[in-house]
Amino acid sequence: MVAPKTEFTNNPLSKIKDHEANWVSLVPFAFMGEGQTSLGYEKSWQWWGETRKGIRKSARLAKSSGLKVMLKPQVYVPGSWIGSVDFETTEEWLQWETSYRTYLMSMVELAVEEGIEMICIGTEIQNSMEKRERFWREMIQDIRQQYEGLLVYSANWDSYKDVPVWDALDFIGISAYFPLSKSETPSQRELLRKWRPIINRLDLYSKRTQKPILFTEFGYLSVDGCAYRAWELEKKVHQLDLNELAQANAIDALFMAHWNQGYWAGGFLWKWFPNMKGHEGYPEKDYTPQGKEAAAVLKRWYARD
Repeated sequence: MVAPKTEFTNNPLSKIKDHEANWVSLVPFAFMGEGQTSLGYEKSWQWWGETRKGIRKSARLAKSSGLKVMLKPQVYVPGSWIGSVDFETTEEWLQWETSYRTYLMSMVELAVEEGIEMICIGTEIQNSMEKRERFWREMIQDIRQQYEGLLVYSANWDSYKDVPVWDALDFIGISAYFPLSKSETPSQRELLRKWRPIINRLDLYSKRTQKPILFTEFGYLSVDGCAYRAWELEKKVHQLDLNELAQANAIDALFMAHWNQGYWAGGFLWKWFPNMKGHEGYPEKDYTPQGKEAAAVLKRWYARD
């Protein structure tokens, strides 16, 4: 659920429950500039829904709507990507780790207080995860000492095999934006064919690690060609034609491919706008299924649970 700029005047999470979902992901963003070694959080300019106060109320509203919560702290680097953040010296890494740990542990404290069921300890922090294993293991151990819920990390779709700490977590978490088809409107049949080799790899990896796989993010823009390299489509979304069917087919095929796979624990759809607030100005083409053909597809699959 995208954090709103201002406080809720109603409970928009009931609309998520109406689609037969049983979990919601809440994302309290922190921010850092490229090359900086510290994070900014709880700033006066931040949206209400990203703050501790906003997350706390959102979690309570989720629970009152019958939804479980994954708390997903996430770092936004304007003009860049957290996965590419790197430092040359140990001192710089230690400074960044101190700042990140303070941010994350404040979220752990909130999760304990509110009885939040799952925490994602990081999202696509690629270089840190690959180079600084000890930091992550020690932090996971400290979290376990005070938090009894589920823990996951969200690896990018192309780097989940490079995460060394899956054994310390409850799930293998993947941002599942696997490039599938360049077709403008790929059919479910075509997409299923593209999913098969990926399914085989995921199944083998799950068995090897003895961990279920959770799609910590999945989703498709409602535009032509939405099932291929979403991060590139975002940059030219205004030039692309609206295509609700392409989005609906892609979501349908994802569930067809994974629903009966023993390794699959489910997934969190990116994204949902509470009261249609918080979008960048093009919700008709954005990842949300709200008011689109994909909404019926989503509800049909979730109702099977």
